[in-house]
Amino acid sequence: MTSESDWSQAAQQIQDTLGASFTQAMSAFGVGGAPAAGFPALDPAVLKPLLQAQPSLRFEPTKLMALQQSYLEEAAKLWNQNLQTTQAAKPVADRRFADPAWQANPVSKFMSDAYLLNARTLMGLAEAVEGDAKTKARLSFAVEQWMAASAPSNFLALNAEAQKKAIESKGASIAKGLANMLHDLKQGHVSMTDESVFEVGKNVATTEGAVVFENEFFQLLEYKPLTDKVYERPFLFVPPCINKFYILDLQPDNSLIRYAVAQGHRTFVLSWRNPDKSMAGKTWDDYIEHAAIKAIDVVRELTGAKTINALGFCVGGTILSTALAVLAARGEKPVGSLTLLTSLLDFTDTGILDIFIDETSVKYREAEMGKGGLLKGKDLASTFSFLRPNDLVWNYVVGNYLKGETPPPFDLLYWNSDSTNLPGPFYAWYLRNTYYENNLIKSGKTVVCGEKIDLRKLDMPAYLYGSREDHIVPIGGAYASTQVLAGKKRFVMGASGHIAGVINPPTKNKRSYWTNDSLASAHSGGDKFPADHGEWLQGSTEHPGSWWTDWSSWLQTHAGQQVAAPKTYGSRKYKVIESAPGRYVKAKV
Repeated sequence: MTSESDWSQAAQQIQDTLGASFTQAMSAFGVGGAPAAGFPALDPAVLKPLLQAQPSLRFEPTKLMALQQSYLEEAAKLWNQNLQTTQAAKPVADRRFADPAWQANPVSKFMSDAYLLNARTLMGLAEAVEGDAKTKARLSFAVEQWMAASAPSNFLALNAEAQKKAIESKGASIAKGLANMLHDLKQGHVSMTDESVFEVGKNVATTEGAVVFENEFFQLLEYKPLTDKVYERPFLFVPPCINKFYILDLQPDNSLIRYAVAQGHRTFVLSWRNPDKSMAGKTWDDYIEHAAIKAIDVVRELTGAKTINALGFCVGGTILSTALAVLAARGEKPVGSLTLLTSLLDFTDTGILDIFIDETSVKYREAEMGKGGLLKGKDLASTFSFLRPNDLVWNYVVGNYLKGETPPPFDLLYWNSDSTNLPGPFYAWYLRNTYYENNLIKSGKTVVCGEKIDLRKLDMPAYLYGSREDHIVPIGGAYASTQVLAGKKRFVMGASGHIAGVINPPTKNKRSYWTNDSLASAHSGGDKFPADHGEWLQGSTEHPGSWWTDWSSWLQTHAGQQVAAPKTYGSRKYKVIESAPGRYVKAKV
C-alpha cells in the first residue's frame, strides 16, 4: 500500500522537477535565473525577464473595450447555458476537455468553459498591449505558459476524465500514474514515448555501414552501397549537433540516409560526439575546423574525389556553410553542390526563439559558460518542448500521471528525448553571432578559424528547403538564404513542420511541396529571387507527395558519372573502426 505521505512527497517532487524544467527552458537562452516554485504555480521570477522590456503595460483602447465587451457577453452566456442543465452538450474542440466526462459533470463543464474563456481573453489582452512586436511576443509567450500550466485538466482534483478512469479502474490508474511519475523522476524527464522499446543500432539507425574515421568531435560513417554503381562524387550529411543524426535514419522506410544510398550516392554521415566535461572548452572554431572541414577532407581523401556534394540540416547547415566560407577564404572549393534543409544563414527571422534573445541574455550566457562549461542537453530540450506546452509537456503529464497511461512507442519522440550537450564557448559564440548580431551575413564581419568569412563567396549550386509550419526555422528564415548564396539555386517549400516536413518519404505519399520553376535557374545573390518569401509563393506550384524525389533529381545532375560501387568500407589509410551507427551516437547525456 502507498501511504499518503508517499503520494505527497512524489507529487511535490514531480512539481519541483517540472518547475525546474521550465526554468531550464527559459535559461537555455539566458532568460531568467531564479529558481522556480513547483508547477502549476509558476514562479513569476521565471517569466519576469520576458516582461521587463515594458515596465508599465498600456493597452490599445479600442481593442481593450472590445475585449471587455466580448468577455462580459460570453461570461453571461456561459452562466446561462450552465443553468440550463437539459441543454445538449456541444462538441468541444479543445482535446483536453473533449472526453464526455467533462460534459457529464455540470461543475467540470462550467470549469473547463470558464477556463477557455479566460485563456482567450488573456491572450487577447496580450495582443492588445501597446508596444513593439518583441515585447508583445514575450508577453504572449508568458501568458501562454501560465494558461497551459493552470488548465484544470492538469489537476487530478479537477480532471473529470482522470477521475472517471480512477473509479472505473478501482484506483489502478492512480497507482500506475504514481509508478510512471517515479520512473520519470529517476530518468530526469517526462516520458513522451515508451523508451524501453528502442535501442540505437537495433531498431533505429539500422542502415548498414561502418565508422571509418573518428576524432574527439565526431565519427565519420560510410554506408554500404545498395546499387551496383554509384555516382563518382561522394555525398556527405552534416546533421545538427544539438540532436543526434539518426533522425535521418529512424526506420528503413523513412530514412533519408538510406534513400540517398538507394539513389546511388556513396554516402557518408558526420555523427557528432555527445560532449562531456573534456569538451567544455571547445569553441565554434573548433567545430568548424576539426569537424566540418575535417569531415570534408577525409571524404575527399578516402574516395579520391576532388569535390563532394554536401547536405546540412538545421544547425548542421549553418556549420557546413560557415566551414565552406572558411575554405573559400583560403581559396578552396571542395564542395560541388550544397543542400540546406531548414537551415538559417540570415538570422533576421528566427520566429518565437527571438523572444529569448537580447543583450542581457547573451551576456548572461557568455559570463556563465563563455570560457568553459556545458549547456546540458535536457535544458535545450526543455526549451523546445515549452514552445508547444500543451502538446509536448502537459499532454504527457496528464496522460502519464493522472490517467496512468503509458505513452505508445514512437521512434521520432524517442529520438526527441535522446538529447545532447553543447560546449559552453561554442554555444555562447553561436548565440551572439547568429541569433543576436546576425553577423554571418555581414561580409568580412566575422572571423572564423583565422579567416574573415563571406557567405556570398559560396557560388556552388544550392538546393534550399524550408518547412511551411516550422516554428524553429521559420519559412521566411529558410527562404532568406536565397538572398545570401551566390550560385544557381533551387528553393522548395514542404508542408508541415521542422521535422515532419523533412522526414517525408515518397513511399508514404503524404503532404505536398511547392516549387517556383520560373526561378529555377536564378543566379547571383538572389537578384532574381524576390526578397520576400510571400512573393515567391505567389508564383509557386503545389505538388502532391514528397519533396525527396525533386531533390533526388536535382542532386543527380551534380553527382557526376556512375562508377562501380566500392566492395569494402574505407581505404588503406582509413580503416573500419566499428560498425555503424558507432558508439558516439549511443552516448547519453
